[in-house]
Amino acid sequence: MRKNYLVVAVIMFSGLMLMSMRTPSVNASGFIKQSTVKDNIEVFADTLSWKLLGEIKYVKKASDDYPEGVMFPVVNSTLKAKSKKTIVMSGFIIPIDNKTYALSKNVFASCFFCGQAGPETIMGIKFKDPNMRLKTDQYVTLQGTFRYNDSDVDDWIYHIENAVIVKQ
Repeated sequence: MRKNYLVVAVIMFSGLMLMSMRTPSVNASGFIKQSTVKDNIEVFADTLSWKLLGEIKYVKKASDDYPEGVMFPVVNSTLKAKSKKTIVMSGFIIPIDNKTYALSKNVFASCFFCGQAGPETIMGIKFKDPNMRLKTDQYVTLQGTFRYNDSDVDDWIYHIENAVIVKQ
């Protein structure tokens, strides 16, 4: 009986060791590099994290629509450097209307709209294929072009444009 447990333990340990041998390459900024092949050329995309997106500050400023002042986001320099670059991001799909979706750190029941999180926990999505149909709380990994917004308080802070699903 002990021999059976030993064999199972050795097999499990071997499997874990094999899985840990393939580590993703990491660049100097600590981003995991994910590669895809496009037109026979390997293209690398930085994988963003919700933790990094959450490293944001706000400053109160007056605007035409809000003369008494409103909180504008101050995006960190690491994210500013990623603007207009290809990134990979994972999260939960939140439908906004029949054609528009957002990517959320949290499921719909505890997303930004329900008061359980801040606006930095959601990204607007513009799919390459405008006819995408997805389900609420579907967990996906998207690849697309990153864009941030620090000037329009009526828009998302973060966006992923020309998005394609790379994993669901």
